[in-house]
Amino acid sequence: MSQVTKEDIAAVFRNIQDHICKELERTDELGKFIEDKWERPGGGGGRSRVIRSGNIIEKGGVNFSEVYGKTPEKILNSFGLTEGDFFATGVSIVLHPENPWVPIIHMNIRYFEMSTGTYWFGGGIDLTPHYIDKDDARHFHQRLKAVCDKHDPDYYREYKQWADNYFFIKHRNETRGIGGIFFDHLSADDSKSKEDIFAFVKDVGLSFAPIYTHFMSKNSVKPYGKREKDWQMSRRGRYVEFNLVLDRGTKFGLETDGRTESILMSLPPMAGWEYNHQPIPNSPEANTLATLKKGIDWLA
Repeated sequence: MSQVTKEDIAAVFRNIQDHICKELERTDELGKFIEDKWERPGGGGGRSRVIRSGNIIEKGGVNFSEVYGKTPEKILNSFGLTEGDFFATGVSIVLHPENPWVPIIHMNIRYFEMSTGTYWFGGGIDLTPHYIDKDDARHFHQRLKAVCDKHDPDYYREYKQWADNYFFIKHRNETRGIGGIFFDHLSADDSKSKEDIFAFVKDVGLSFAPIYTHFMSKNSVKPYGKREKDWQMSRRGRYVEFNLVLDRGTKFGLETDGRTESILMSLPPMAGWEYNHQPIPNSPEANTLATLKKGIDWLA
């Protein structure tokens, strides 16, 4: 059997983008994605799709990219190389809902290849509720564990811990949300072929729509007022801090001359930073803040 090619991977990723956009539009019922096709001066391009002012999604993006060309010097240095070309393709998603009871969600699946033959897959899904609901958290992690267990019994434990460590706002000493799974630099070894890893990454991508449309339908009907919106703005502020200060994907996109508008589509339409805000003790806001810790077993 011939090995899966970068063209095969990009084609599957394009189809996953199409599937997710269709399901989000169906569930939102009002919002429609606007497509913005772009080309990268150094090679390749992508399809940025943005949805705004929907019934449920206030702002979101479902982006596909397929870029290639001369590898930036900073990345070559990190590999200990002096020359070479690169190819990278992926789907990246961030959705910011209108209703504070609906969580923010992020997903990314990606493939990177060097002309030297080096390649790897990466990705993951994580959930950032403005208010943490333990039943919702359990449902989310159960769905992710089912995807992982289909491919390897060790994946969920390993990649959940990786997500806890990665989606951590060091300067706040808090996690960005309730985590999820995160993995990077996956390539073939004695136990897994390239096709095996690609099958796992594809299933992660296909799990996104049923997971998030569940939360859209379930939580968007809950009432909210100014207090909940103010808290949502504060939590969005934390999201912005992580993405601009710590996120490696944002840095990689900017360093490889990616399209700035597509890279920064992850930012919410509005966010807030109240000086030294302290929630009322034992309030839903305080309880959420106290739960933003690493190592929580959400399946217990």
